[in-house]
Parts: sequence; C-alpha cells; structure tokens
Amino acid sequence: MPTRREFCLAGVPGLAWAQDWPQWRGPNRDAVASSAPSRGAWPERLKLQWKVNVGEGHSSPVVAEGRIYLHSRQGEREVVSCLRPENGQVIWRESYAAPYSVISVAASHGKGVKSTPVVWGGLICTLGISGILSCFDAQTGKPQWRKAFAAPEYGTAMSPVAESGLFIAHVGQKGGGALIAFDARTGEEKWSWNEDGPAYTSPIVVELAGVRQVVTQSRRNIIAVSASSGALLWRIPFTTAYDQNIVTPVLYRDLLIFSGLRNPVVAVRVSKRGSGYFTDTVWQNKDLPMYMSSPVASGDLLFGFTNRNSGQFFCLDLRNGSPLWTSAGRQGDNAAIVDAGSVLLLLTTDAHLTVAGKSAQAFEVVRQYSVADSLTWAHPVVLKHGILIKDATTLALWLVS
Repeated sequence: MPTRREFCLAGVPGLAWAQDWPQWRGPNRDAVASSAPSRGAWPERLKLQWKVNVGEGHSSPVVAEGRIYLHSRQGEREVVSCLRPENGQVIWRESYAAPYSVISVAASHGKGVKSTPVVWGGLICTLGISGILSCFDAQTGKPQWRKAFAAPEYGTAMSPVAESGLFIAHVGQKGGGALIAFDARTGEEKWSWNEDGPAYTSPIVVELAGVRQVVTQSRRNIIAVSASSGALLWRIPFTTAYDQNIVTPVLYRDLLIFSGLRNPVVAVRVSKRGSGYFTDTVWQNKDLPMYMSSPVASGDLLFGFTNRNSGQFFCLDLRNGSPLWTSAGRQGDNAAIVDAGSVLLLLTTDAHLTVAGKSAQAFEVVRQYSVADSLTWAHPVVLKHGILIKDATTLALWLVS
C-alpha cells in the first residue's frame, strides 16, 4: 500500500526527497546534504519543473514530511505557506499583519523575511523581520501562539532552532534583547539569557565538554549557554563594524569555527576545568575573513567565502588553518555553500549556481547555471534529483535528471 508521502511525490517521476531539510542549513544546521545528485549527474542545463510567486524575502525554504514550507512577505503581511513538492501548489497559507519600515542603508534588501523557519514535532516556528515570533500547526497551518519583540536595526535575520521540545530564538534590539527558549507547544518561556542582544547569527546546538550547549554570536560576543537551563557557560568578546556578527558557527570534531567582518577565521576548543568552562584558540587565519557567508566543513577541509577581492571562495585545512586555495575574485556579494555529497553547491546572490569539486588543490568548477531572474540571498535546498531556489519573490524547483 503506497504511503501518503509516496502519493504526494507521484506527480514527479523519479523525484524523491532524499531527506528532510527542516531548518536553517539543513538537518544538522551544517549545510550538509546526506543525499544529492552525484558529480556526473549534473547536466549541461537544469530543467525547470515549476516556479511560483510566493512573496518577498530571503528566508530559505524548508522541507519536512514531503512538504515545502516558506516564510515571506506579501504587502504589509507576513505569510507562511505550505506547498506541494510536485507542482508548487499551495496546501495551506496563513498570514498576519507585520508593518515594517526598512532603514535606508538596508533598503536594497527589501522588507521581506530574512529568518528561516524550523519544523519540529508537527509544528513550524517562524521569526519575522520586525521580530514577530509565531508557531503554527505544520499540517493545517492553524496558529498555535505568537509573541512580538523588537528587532535589530537591519531587521531580524537569526533563524530559530529546536531543541528538546523548545524553540530557541535570540530576539530584541540594540541595548536589549535576550536569547530565549520557549515551550514549542505552548510558547511558555522556559529560560532566557539577557546579557547581550541579538546580532544576525543563527545559533547551533552541540555537545562539548560533556554538556549540551547553544552556541551563537551576539552583538558583541561569542557565547554558549546551557541548552537545558540557559545558564552562561562561556563567552568570547567579539565585535565587527556596526555589530554585524552574522556567520553561523561550525563544529569540526571538538573545535568550533568562527569568523566575521574584518576578523580572522578562528578555531576554538572548549574544555571544562574544575567547575568552569574555558576556551582556547587552537589556530587562526587572518587572511580570509568572512562577512555574511557561513562556511562548510567537509572532512578536514573548510570551504568558505570571503568578502575580500569582491568575493572569493576558499579552502582551508581544518587541522591547522592553513590556506589551500582561493578562487579568482569578483565572485559576488555573498554566497550560500552546501556540501552536496560528491560536490559543493555555491549559490551567489546574482543567481549563479556553481557545482564545484571538493578539491584540496584548486577551485574546480564542474558546472555553472543561471537559476533565477532576481537576487538569491536565500540558501538553496538540495533534493535527491533537484534543487529548490528562492529568489526575491519566487520559489522554483530545478531538476537535475
């Protein structure tokens, strides 16, 4: 007997979801796809299966239980949509009033949503550009709870994370704000850390030094708090121009990798000595700072994108921070990087998708495609036979085979 999920996918022969992609940067928030088209499967041209108007914004689509979810803006309302993967048709759509005025220096980014939702336990949690945190039933779209907070000056951009029945979000603005854990089903506040407001970084949850901890960049620090209580475990002072801490931390073995605008790439080891937690810098690379793009660890290699020379891809040796190669410059303003098994997928903001080899010797281009008609700040979502691309106002499914 076919399952409901198999019926849902029957409209696209050969298409199957390799895995859920239920949150920012995938199942483990590390931009690693467990199943993807092989290196030799990428054709000269991709096939556009469907393209639909979904609203303004740079929030990435997510996939869970054979459905696509997206958070966007339509007029003065923020919209949460659930779509069919075979044709992009809407299963349900909910919206709420979200008036917002963007400051002039960020006007080119628009008023659309920047934070990526998280789907957990049959619920979807969203965070709008003005700081409206909402929870919906993932099957029906029925609103479950909502809370409103202030937003940083460039608009909210951190993506909530789910952990042990909690939705965790860093909310608020300059001079205030808190990292707060909410009961996923009721919205009740379970713990908070309020010693520094949010920047634009999305947290990860990892186990280090024997404790489960939420690691993120606040406005002026790198911090970790207990995932169960919110108690501060350790802090590293960390500042960038205009408090633009943006890069999502990356875990490599027992090291945490950080960077930021005009800051080096740094590898930090967390240890417990006595009753306290301590951080030791293992290595740093000052030549390849990252601004908005978050890197990907693959084996002992770190693939990233520096804003230097008008944008360059690079590869570092994660064991010691040594640079292995850099691409030519002028690659773009920003890039989303995904480890897609045998290749890397590199989507720059000008809608150029590069399929690259995971080489430690040189920047190796396998294929290049144009995948949209407007800017692509959102991360792509990798499927077994295709890729979801969100541009300024539309969502598209491109098939590889």
